[in-house]
Amino acid sequence: MRRLRASSSWKESPRVRRQPRIDPNFADEIAQIPGGDRLRECIQCGTCSAVCPLSAYMDYTPRRLIAMTQAGMKDDVLGSFSIWVCAGCYACTTACPKEIPITDMMYALKRTAIRNGVHPRRFGTPVLAREFVRSVDRWGRNSESWLAIKLYLKTHPTLLLHDYPLAERLRRRGRMRLRRESIRHQAQLRTILRTVEALPDRSPTTGAIPTAGSKGAP
Repeated sequence: MRRLRASSSWKESPRVRRQPRIDPNFADEIAQIPGGDRLRECIQCGTCSAVCPLSAYMDYTPRRLIAMTQAGMKDDVLGSFSIWVCAGCYACTTACPKEIPITDMMYALKRTAIRNGVHPRRFGTPVLAREFVRSVDRWGRNSESWLAIKLYLKTHPTLLLHDYPLAERLRRRGRMRLRRESIRHQAQLRTILRTVEALPDRSPTTGAIPTAGSKGAP
């Protein structure tokens, strides 16, 4: 019988990685958020991964991501690119034999990642979500031109100069305005948002949409 000899130590192997920290309450946290309440009904059939048009670009497929969430692998789940690569096309939701809203579950994971501050740095989607919430919270409306400028500055500042000619053409044709849009009664909107935030059943762990002044705001 031939004896097998390792060619290198396990420390040199790129496939060996640390055991992730397990959070036994992570599955319950996601299950309490609207969209994640049917987390435990997944039968791991893999249909979602098969129909997902972007699964080839994910570090974890939707099926695997759900299994990791059920297992409490909080750090790996919230730190993955999969939840941000998701296009929200609902292909997985419509194909799921258990009719689980998997796309809504992805949004629940995104919100949790933003609140925990573990989203990929300079990645467009979480930056866009954070700046959109801050704009609406402060002005009552979203100004697309200012949102785009902040997105460029916080993700790829050099692209701002590269795309400036296009922005100037849009401005000249009236398709992009530099004037910030706002509502008249901004204070009333803030009062409404703070009131909703203070409701006992709308805490950050139960799916409340964070406002810019809240503790759980992105």
